[in-house]
Amino acid sequence: MRYPWWQHRLYKAGYRLTNPRQVVINILKNTDKHLSAEDIYVDSLKINSSIGLTTVYRTLDLFQQIGIVQKFDFGEGKARYELIKNPIKKEHHHHIICVKCKEIVDYTDFLNEELELINKTEKALSEKYQFKILHHTVHFYGMCSKCQAT
Repeated sequence: MRYPWWQHRLYKAGYRLTNPRQVVINILKNTDKHLSAEDIYVDSLKINSSIGLTTVYRTLDLFQQIGIVQKFDFGEGKARYELIKNPIKKEHHHHIICVKCKEIVDYTDFLNEELELINKTEKALSEKYQFKILHHTVHFYGMCSKCQAT
């Protein structure tokens, strides 16, 4: 039997695919948004009313630890999550965040140019501070066109 990559990763780490874990995965698979644990909890109640908020938090923490989801902090006081789309070749992207309406846009425009600069910066920082950099995130904050118009 062929499992989805995330299910294989869960089993390989010694965990079972419980109903709450399946519900959280399905919610993340079916959205392009960066959902908070509370958002996922509200959506999960529509599917399984017995899932608690603590279960959602624990599930997201587990998924982050074993590399199924990415956790982001966009400066609004709560973490947001997205399912990793391709674990073999991570789909790299950055974010633009509206400070007014909190819209989050994934973008890959100019990514090659950005990555070239970031790689140079990471190399220089690593050498200067003897620091092994594992990953980075880039977020641009501003106002979307709708919020600019109001």
